[in-house]
Amino acid sequence: MGLTSHKLLALAALLAVFTVLGTLWVWPKLAVRSWPAMFLRLGTIAVTQLSLLVVFGLAVNDYFVFYSSWSDLLGHEHGAGVVQGAGGTPRATTPSGGPAAPSGPAAPSGPAAPSGPAAPTGPAGVQVLGTAKITGAGSVSRDPARIGRLDRVRLPGVTTGLSSDGYVYLPPQYFQPGNETKHFPAVLVMTGFPGDAANLVTKLRYPATELDLLDKGTMKPTVLVLMRPSPSMPRDSECEDVPHGPQAQTYFSTDVPADLRAGYRVLGSLGVMGDSTGGYCAVKLGMAHPGTFPAAVSLSGYFKAAEDVTTGDLFGGSQQRRSEADLNWRLAHLPVPALAVLLADSKQDGRTYADSTAFAAAARPPLVVAQATVGTGGHNFTTWDRLIPPSLSWLSARLPAPG
Repeated sequence: MGLTSHKLLALAALLAVFTVLGTLWVWPKLAVRSWPAMFLRLGTIAVTQLSLLVVFGLAVNDYFVFYSSWSDLLGHEHGAGVVQGAGGTPRATTPSGGPAAPSGPAAPSGPAAPSGPAAPTGPAGVQVLGTAKITGAGSVSRDPARIGRLDRVRLPGVTTGLSSDGYVYLPPQYFQPGNETKHFPAVLVMTGFPGDAANLVTKLRYPATELDLLDKGTMKPTVLVLMRPSPSMPRDSECEDVPHGPQAQTYFSTDVPADLRAGYRVLGSLGVMGDSTGGYCAVKLGMAHPGTFPAAVSLSGYFKAAEDVTTGDLFGGSQQRRSEADLNWRLAHLPVPALAVLLADSKQDGRTYADSTAFAAAARPPLVVAQATVGTGGHNFTTWDRLIPPSLSWLSARLPAPG
């Protein structure tokens, strides 16, 4: 019986009912003062609680599809995603507006060059808090010219007054001789809500994945900016400029790019990608600001802003604002942006796959939408880990080369 089978849920619920009734039936017989009776009472309580938790867990998983199968739950799903329908994507451009130069081979390893982020000179710019270990890099070397460097950072918002902590990964080429004056493409990567940016390093292993793709020659050297999707924690701002509240969209579209340009050698426009809430934010930012984010990737993202206890009132009672936070409404009613989008999902994730397919079918030029899929998997890290390599390669091909 499958993990998401309604028969399994019904059977678990039936067993839970019999467990509760059985506990009520035997409890009077166990109401004696003896060690065996005490342990039996504890046992009936544990079995009853466990059966109820199983029903609750199956019901929640059935609704959200966190895990689509037993093998998915046990972490046995493997195989990278396959990108489909990627043709016709707008060409990446250089900062001067011309076509991007083709990516060449990685520069040879060597001693670290004396380059890196500039120390902040004022309120603008990245605040470097230290460095962190690159999980899964598979190398004992600490030479940044060989494995890059992972900075722990704080990105203050001069325009919005918001601030958020995260990580910036600088690839090995950033430090290699001959590249001291080169500027690199950058990608803003966002977690789901209320995820921790550290998960992008330790569980989804973005820096280690880039190192592997660089070694295979399927990705250009790229600066990764790893963040939460809300700079107003614990509130979920859904990357929205909230009336009389946090201006989260302006923070990501204006403050974060300005911080990066002030602190690192990055090119003007950025790619953007994320999972779940971060995926919604990625496509939303791309549609609203295609000049800043010309390419976006959504990993199991949704298409309409959430409205719940974590978001509060995002729209100040404005139906127009609520409509504009619906990506399907934007596609149908607002000018179509010159944007490349990759929607990456598991075909078993009922929450997002059907919506992604419908959005891709409705897209029209100059918006170009491709899809990346895996056949199995749920709304979880295991699925996204399989989708990240082809997604990064796709995104890299649509960003300008270092120069």
